Amino acid sequence: MVIQDPPSGLLAAIVIDDTTLGPAAGGIRTRAYDDLVTAVHEAAGLARAMTIKCALAGLNAGGGKGVVVEHKGLDRAAAFAKLGEEIDKLDGAFRTAGDLGTTTADLEAMAETCRFVHTDEADLSRSVARGLLRCIEAMCRVKERDLEGLKVAVQGCGAIGAAVATTLAEAGVHVLVADVVAGRAEALAEAIGATAVPAPGILSADVDIVAPCAVGGVITERSVAGLRAWGVCGGANNVVADEAAEQALLDRGVMVVPDVLASAGAVVDGIGRTVMGLDDRVPLIDKLGETAERVIRESLETGVAASQVAERLAAERIRAALPPMDAA
Repeated sequence: MVIQDPPSGLLAAIVIDDTTLGPAAGGIRTRAYDDLVTAVHEAAGLARAMTIKCALAGLNAGGGKGVVVEHKGLDRAAAFAKLGEEIDKLDGAFRTAGDLGTTTADLEAMAETCRFVHTDEADLSRSVARGLLRCIEAMCRVKERDLEGLKVAVQGCGAIGAAVATTLAEAGVHVLVADVVAGRAEALAEAIGATAVPAPGILSADVDIVAPCAVGGVITERSVAGLRAWGVCGGANNVVADEAAEQALLDRGVMVVPDVLASAGAVVDGIGRTVMGLDDRVPLIDKLGETAERVIRESLETGVAASQVAERLAAERIRAALPPMDAA
C-alpha cells in the first residue's frame, strides 16, 4: 500500500509478500529514492527476502517491508508518527523495526501511534551479531578451520556492524573494520582491539571472510574479482548484487552464507518474542548456524548457488504449511 501525507511530506509504501506462516515481518528503510516506483520495487524485493528469512529461521511469520522516500520537505517526527498510525490500522498483520536510514528517533515517533514496532535497535543488533557468528562457525566447520585466529573484514560500523565486530572480536577473531564516516571505524577498533582500514579496500582485504554490514549490493561481479577471502557472510540485506556476482562467487569457489540466514538474528528475536511468545530466543538464533551449514554443504556438493538452496528450503516449509487443495 502507498501512504501519502502532504502536511508531513510522508511518501511511503508497505509491501506484504506472504502471510502463510504468520504476520508479515520487515523493517522500515528510509532513502532518497528517485521515484515511488523505484521505492516500491526495492520494497518488494526486500519483502520477498523476509519471507525466505522467516521460513528458514523456523518463525511463525511471513515477509514484508516498508520504505520511506527521504527528501528535504520531510518532517520526520510527524511523518513517522503518521506512518505508525497507518501500520497500526493493519492490526498486527505487519510487524516492523528499523532498517537502513531509519533512526531510533524515527522508530520512537512511530511507536507513539503504533503497537507493532520494535524500537530497541541495540538489542536487535546483538541478535544479528550472534546469528552471524553462528553462521561463521558453520563456515569454519565446513572449511575445517578454527574460529580463533580467523580474519574477518567487517564493512560498516553502524549499529549492526559494530555489534558484529564486537561479537567476533570477543570470540577470538582478528577483526578488520571500515566505514565511510570519518573516525567511526577508528573509534570502534580502539574499543574492541580491532584494526581499522580505509573503506575503499575493505572488501579486497587479505582475510578469510568478508562481512558486509552496511548497504546491500556490494558484492558485485567486479568486487568478486578482487576478493581475497574464501567466504562471504554479511549482516546487511541483499549483500550479493545479482546473478552475475553469484555465479562469479561459484566459479571462484567462494563459500557464501545467504544474508537471509546471516542477518536473521533480529527477526528471530523480535518475532520470537512478540508473535511466538518465546521467553528465550537464543536457541532459535543459534539454530541459524545449523541451517547455514546445511545450505553451504548442499551448495558446494551440487554447484547450485547458496541463495537458491535457501529459497528451496524456505519454499518447502511454506508449501507444507498450506492447507491441502480439495480434490476435483
